Amino acid sequence: MAALDQSDVKEGVDQETVDAVREVGGKYKYGWETEIEMEYAPKGVNADIVRLISDKNEEPEWMTDWRLQALERWTQMEEPKWAMVNYPEIDFQDQYYYARPKSMEEKPKSLDEVDPKLLATYEKLGIPLKEQMILAGVEGAEDMPAEGRKVAVDAVFDSVSVGTTFQAELAKAGVIFCSISEAIREHPELVKKYLGSVVPQSDNFYATLNSAVFPDGSFVYVPPGVRCPMELSTYFRINAENTGQFERTLIIADKGSYVSYLEGCTAPQRDTAQLHAAVVEIIVEEDAEVKYSTVQNWYPGDENGKGGIYNFVTKRADCRGDRSKVMWTQVETGSAVTWKYPSCILRGNESQGEFY
Repeated sequence: MAALDQSDVKEGVDQETVDAVREVGGKYKYGWETEIEMEYAPKGVNADIVRLISDKNEEPEWMTDWRLQALERWTQMEEPKWAMVNYPEIDFQDQYYYARPKSMEEKPKSLDEVDPKLLATYEKLGIPLKEQMILAGVEGAEDMPAEGRKVAVDAVFDSVSVGTTFQAELAKAGVIFCSISEAIREHPELVKKYLGSVVPQSDNFYATLNSAVFPDGSFVYVPPGVRCPMELSTYFRINAENTGQFERTLIIADKGSYVSYLEGCTAPQRDTAQLHAAVVEIIVEEDAEVKYSTVQNWYPGDENGKGGIYNFVTKRADCRGDRSKVMWTQVETGSAVTWKYPSCILRGNESQGEFY
């Protein structure tokens, strides 16, 4: 891949994104696996598995019912075949829909209680989960003052969020940044209001599957008039074999607010393919702005076409309010197959959606 310099940067795309493209352009270097004891749900997708996921997350009854409604819809849908993409038929009953490290059976109260193997995994990926540190790979960051270097991270490992940094500091500004499983328990009024309002349960085959089985993901709420005091980021890591990842991300920027959010992802190098079916919903209210960036770097498979991640995702922003704005940067460098619906609904007057 040719080197990118400052002259290659389009207006609206920052140098950090260019650096990320340069970083992932070479040989895949994230194909190692973390040796850690895991807990699995039985293979397959059915009502019992959906209830198990809901039970593991200690969800209220309304959330379980929402999932089961999605499952019922999904069983009546057919997998789309119209895309001009060739890949082996997926056996959806031969997947693990829930896998977590056994050390995460009791949710850690702080990062100090997280399994050192998990912390070491993210350290090796360049995503240190220490609040005094920053995301790796940001050019010149070491010269920035400490206040300017903060990046809050939600680290998702297979089916669970390992931990979220800077929650207390963000809470002082009224910003909620946590796993979506925590949001369902602690902020049900917000989740009820916004979940499925941009990407409904019946949107498409993979989004409907996600609605039934998503085990975790990230949740962001920025209150009216607040500029989020730091960058937010989620890093998704698939580690377990024969396991799909089905995270759900819900970002809400209330009136007059601003937030910048970056997500990244990697997976081990294997001969067998794995499934990733995610949903991202972004709600932008009046005079609010969201900068959403994603660097997709799933394992693409080997030179003979073996292995890799089948990446079937639905990502959508809804600019609901007048003068609302989304600046969307996406970098697709990995996966064996990508089937993606990125879109922006310009509902409000003078609303804007910029894609890079």
